[in-house]
Amino acid sequence: MKLSPVIQGCMTYGKWGKQLSTQQITQRIEANLENGISSFDHADIYGDYTTEAEFGKAFKASKINRKDIQIISKCGLQLPSKKRQNQLKHYQYNADYIIAQAKQSIANLECDYLDVFLLHRPSPLMQSDEIAEAVEQLQSQGLIKQFGVSNFSLAQIDYLSASVEICYNQIQISITHLDAIESDHLYGLAQRQIQPMAWQPLGDIFKLSPNARLNKMLTELCMKYSITEAQLALLFLNKLPFDILPIIGTTSINRAKLLVDTQQLDIERQDWFKLYEASRGVEVA
Repeated sequence: MKLSPVIQGCMTYGKWGKQLSTQQITQRIEANLENGISSFDHADIYGDYTTEAEFGKAFKASKINRKDIQIISKCGLQLPSKKRQNQLKHYQYNADYIIAQAKQSIANLECDYLDVFLLHRPSPLMQSDEIAEAVEQLQSQGLIKQFGVSNFSLAQIDYLSASVEICYNQIQISITHLDAIESDHLYGLAQRQIQPMAWQPLGDIFKLSPNARLNKMLTELCMKYSITEAQLALLFLNKLPFDILPIIGTTSINRAKLLVDTQQLDIERQDWFKLYEASRGVEVA
């Protein structure tokens, strides 16, 4: 099972974003598939536990063959909501809950199975045997194909890996969030044969002040390569030798296509280091 080189993040499709209609979501699913984006990222909590079902309704209306797309979802992060009896934000990873939530996401998304099922964030109370039991049952029943995590450290991954195979770690990494690059995290994932997904892969480039060092470098290199700032930010990640799968959050069909087209582009090594230095604020040692 292979995910598309660019993944469409669906968090802003619903209540937490553009509040797209069923028809509008269907249009985006179809256009993304036509443009090379076949993988769609969800979490049970998106839209206050509503966006999965809205996507599922639109997917059903699209008449697209289930085998032509890959659906990712996450569970475990519990939010205070009228839909849940939660007094505060917390995590839940007992086996019964993981199984029940995977089945609920499948029902919401009207998709029969999940291609990738992730734990949303690590919990101090998580137990590897409970999680392994749930994943094994879900996989044996054909309800999930691959299992992974999101926002987990290497130590937390090793703790779980003793009991269950982990295929992905969804992390925050971008031109403005360098922690995974500056540390040994990406090397550690490569050693463990775990593929990284990048959430918010464009970082905070659209929040930079006009006079910011990084903003000036982005402007200079965008002119040199005749590309957009978003494309350049994605090229910064693409240059890293770790096969990072970016999860883009745009609801614009045209912008999504531009970001897919970025996969065919490249920047020079020294220009990559210019961006790296501008983001860090200091030159490399």
